[in-house]
Formats: sequence, C-alpha cells, structure tokens
Amino acid sequence: MQLFLYISDFIVPFLILAIISYGILQDTNVYDNFIKGASSGFLTVIKIMPTLIGLMVAVGILRASGFLDFVSTIIGHFTAYIGFPGQLVPLSIVKMFSSSAATGLLLDIYKESGTDTLSGLIASISMSCTETIFYTMSVYFMSAKVTKTRYTLPGALFATFAGLAASIVLADMMV
Repeated sequence: MQLFLYISDFIVPFLILAIISYGILQDTNVYDNFIKGASSGFLTVIKIMPTLIGLMVAVGILRASGFLDFVSTIIGHFTAYIGFPGQLVPLSIVKMFSSSAATGLLLDIYKESGTDTLSGLIASISMSCTETIFYTMSVYFMSAKVTKTRYTLPGALFATFAGLAASIVLADMMV
C-alpha cells in the first residue's frame, strides 16, 4: 500500500517533466506554447463566465425558494418504492446542474443521516456515478460552438439514471 502512495506522489511531477522533455526533444518552444495555451484557456473562461454565473444563481434560487424540497416530497413518494430515499431527490436534481451545490446538499445529508446509513451510502455513490449534465453541455458545447446536441442529453440522462440505479444496488449490498 505504501508503494502506491509513494508512486502517486510522483505521477504528476513525472508527467510534467515528461511533457517538457518531449517538447524539448521535438525542438519546440515549450514555454511559449504554454503561454499561448494559458491565454487561450483564460479567454475560454471569460467566454463561459456568464453561463456559469447563470447556472449558479439558478441553483441557488431553487434551493433557497424551497422548490427542491417541494419536488423531493412529490417525487420521493414514487422513488421510495424502488429503494431511493426521497431526501436524495434534490441531490440528484442539483447534481445535474452544479457539482459544488450538490456537495453542499451531500454534506447536509451527512449531517442529518450520517455517512454510514443507507441514505449516506447511496448519496456518496450517486455523486461519483453521475455527471453535471447541463453544466458540462453548456460549457463545452458553447466553447466549441456546437448548436445541435443531437443525442447528448438523452444519453446523458440515461447514464445518470443508470448511475443512480447502480448506487442503490451497490449501497444495498454494503448495508
């Protein structure tokens, strides 16, 4: 186990050194390429900033208004039949929009139920099995100027529901 910890400490510095070494062997100006990439990344951040702010404000409004609690009460009656606690519905909805807001809800669940309860286990596993669909689509498609998303949203929603189902099954096996 200690070997893995020792190796993991050196993975990132080794990769950076390998990239720089490869760039020098290819006779490219590594520093200038780094500066160009960093400035391009900074411009991308500036372009997507309004989208990020809009998503964060929308999630904050939904959370503060009590709408998420209302929705979780309604949907929770149906999800209880498949073993998915109603208190996790807001977490699942918010996770599709913002991972940081979902982490806040996750901490609330841990405070209320605990980390080793069925709700805590399902919440933990579902956070790692699902993606911030709408955030990812808006940021990446906007920066790549993609206007027709085709099957991305249905596929991402299917993957999210599969991840939620897997979190129920895996948490039940652990309890």
